[in-house]
Amino acid sequence: MRAARLMTRNDQEKDVTGATIWLTGLPSAGKTTIAYELAGRLKAEGRRVQVLDGDEIREFLSAGLGFSREDRHTNVQRIGYVAELLARNGVLALAPVIAPYADSREAVRKRHQNEGTAYLEVHVATPVDVCSVRDVKGLYAKQAAGEISGLTGVDDPYEAPQSPDLRIESHQQTVQESAAALHALLTERGLA
Repeated sequence: MRAARLMTRNDQEKDVTGATIWLTGLPSAGKTTIAYELAGRLKAEGRRVQVLDGDEIREFLSAGLGFSREDRHTNVQRIGYVAELLARNGVLALAPVIAPYADSREAVRKRHQNEGTAYLEVHVATPVDVCSVRDVKGLYAKQAAGEISGLTGVDDPYEAPQSPDLRIESHQQTVQESAAALHALLTERGLA
């Protein structure tokens, strides 16, 4: 694992370990909400943190990509590349991104391993019936009305991680408890 060299206010170098924390799960599972809660806590502790929101990435970095398997894979690889760059430079990169296919997530993990950069996979394991009630962006309602198709976990596959570093049951705990569980894992791994 690489440690970035950062200059402190006293111009003394300090080792800071970055990492990518990939939060995967269905739409409306709570990935982004947990990521921002954790980011606030980490920033309060003086850590450099960046949330790579999947929706923002699609708008700015992956504009023009659709939702075919190939386009989803390309989107995940782009996010993984940016996350690894940030992480190797001492930033905790939080990526709340659906990333529905196991092989796409594994390719991101391998990129991190090849670069010696820490990578944690977190499965926000919220059941589809809970996600459809939350329906933050109205996607489940649109799919039910026949306005859209290819909704991950409904009429398009979602391959849940078999062995994530952490599984969060966000429907059984508060956002703060979910973020605390993830913070505890980072602390245990020497990343927080």
